[in-house]
Parts: sequence; structure tokens; C-alpha cells
Amino acid sequence: QVQLVESGGGLVQAGGSLRLSCAASGYIFSINDMGWYRQAPEKQRELVAAVTRGGTTEYADSVKGRFSISRDGAKNTVHLQMNSLKPEDTAVYYCHMRVLNWQEAELDYWGQGTQVTVSS
Repeated sequence: QVQLVESGGGLVQAGGSLRLSCAASGYIFSINDMGWYRQAPEKQRELVAAVTRGGTTEYADSVKGRFSISRDGAKNTVHLQMNSLKPEDTAVYYCHMRVLNWQEAELDYWGQGTQVTVSS
């Protein structure tokens, strides 16, 4: 079993910054993809940013130039630095990791979600 624990959400004014972190623990051999998704009320969950084990990153067009994703492989941790926040960034943010366990099975895990609210 693998657990993902998120931290760093909260309330911030437009133009401000927040840093989200997500740490994985448990039955882990290695972690392939790490990423952040978000879901606003009455909207579908969408990819915000992702990073592969090799360091290749991907961003939603709406956050390019404002958000930055990074990973610490030794600590099984992924971070999302969010700058120049806008009210439309308001959502519940979910951490995602694609984990390879010791039995060579690749499984997807999700964090519990952390609320980010940007006031205008």
C-alpha cells in the first residue's frame, strides 16, 4: 500500500503565491510519473502539471509561465510552486503518482486533495 500526503494549500489573494507538496510512503520501488491535477466546482478534474522520472515536464496552457513542478526522487516528493495566482486557479488540487512496486506492478495513487482558494 502507498500513501500520498499533501500539504500547502490555503487562501491567497490574486497575484500571490503558494507551494504545494506531496510525499509518498509505503510499498515503493520507484516512482515514474508525478503530477498535480485540480478540480473546480462543477468541472472535470484536469491536469495542471506533471513530471516524469527523467525530468520531462508538462503543463496545462493556463498555468504555463506561472507554475513550476519539481520532484525529489530520494524523498519521493513532488512540489508545485504556484505564482501569480488568479481567481480561476481556485480548485481542489490532487497529487498523483504512478508507482512501481517491488512486484513490478505499476499502480496509480492519489492524494486526498488540498483546497486552493484565490480571492480577487
